[in-house]
Amino acid sequence: MDKTRFYEKIWQSLKLFPTFFSQGAKQSPKYNGPAAAAFLSTGIGAWAMMISHHLADSSKSIDSFIWSLGSWIAGSHNPSKIWGNIGSYSGKETILLIFWLGSWFVLHQLWREKNISSRIIFLGMFFLFVVSTVMTWHPLFPYLHIM
Repeated sequence: MDKTRFYEKIWQSLKLFPTFFSQGAKQSPKYNGPAAAAFLSTGIGAWAMMISHHLADSSKSIDSFIWSLGSWIAGSHNPSKIWGNIGSYSGKETILLIFWLGSWFVLHQLWREKNISSRIIFLGMFFLFVVSTVMTWHPLFPYLHIM
């Protein structure tokens, strides 16, 4: 079988992928609060991860506590020098996961039947992701190591 013919058959089968995905809903949703909760919770999770990162850098005891939170993640305590381990980053990922899902649940419950301004959603996400990104630059936090 010719390669182009093979790829053409794959493409034709992909075009038949369940059409209900492309049809959309019969009725648009009344409220955008659940969607706003999903979007804003991602920024809250990123912000919480950066807070935990700086707290872990400030103290060895906090770092070991955060590391213990993520010990369930594979590779957290890998003894291999070849593969290494991800160390306390596993705990920071766990904190991100907890805050992301927790804030999503709380905001969803609060905004289940509310319409949130798209400006608030955008500015909230923008602010949280900019703050989280800026927090990766360590010279902004030189006095955090006083603990």
